Amino acid sequence: MLVSGRARSWAWRAAAALVCALAVALSGCAGVSSMKIAVASAYIPQPTTPGTTVAYLDIRNNAIQPDQLVSVSTSVGGKVGFLAPDGMSSSGTMIMKLVQDISVPPNSLLRMNPNSYRLRITGAGPMQGGKDVILTLKFARAGMVNVVALVTNPASGGSSYFLN
Repeated sequence: MLVSGRARSWAWRAAAALVCALAVALSGCAGVSSMKIAVASAYIPQPTTPGTTVAYLDIRNNAIQPDQLVSVSTSVGGKVGFLAPDGMSSSGTMIMKLVQDISVPPNSLLRMNPNSYRLRITGAGPMQGGKDVILTLKFARAGMVNVVALVTNPASGGSSYFLN
C-alpha cells in the first residue's frame, strides 16, 4: 500500500503533537492553573554563627483556596522553624515569634523578608556565599515544592547581581 507524502507528513505532525501534549500533561505544566504554588526569589544570608541563619523567599498561591506551609527541610540538614512578626520592641526592633505553620491566602503573594515572615535554620551544615541550598517546602494542600536558594554574603553586598 502506498501512502502519499502529504498523508505521511500529516501523520508525523499528529504523532509529534500528541507526544508533546502528553509530555506537558505528565510534567504537571499543562497550564498556569495546574501550578497551585510557585516559589521564587529564595536566598539565605551566609551564617555569621555556623549552622544558624534565616531564609527569605516569595510564595505565590494561585489556587482559590488557602494553603499552609507546614514544614521545610534543607539540603544541608539542620532544623527549619517558622518565624512570624509579633510587634515592635521599645527600641524599635522587630519582635519575632515561633509559629507552627504559615498561612498563604488564596490568589496572593506572600513575601518573606526581614520585616515579615521568615524561615529560621539551625544546626545546618556549612553554607558559603555563592553556593546553592535546596529548600523542600511541604504545603498542606499543594504538597512538596523544591526551590533553589542562593547563599548570599552580606559583607560583599549580597554576592548576587539578582539582589543588588
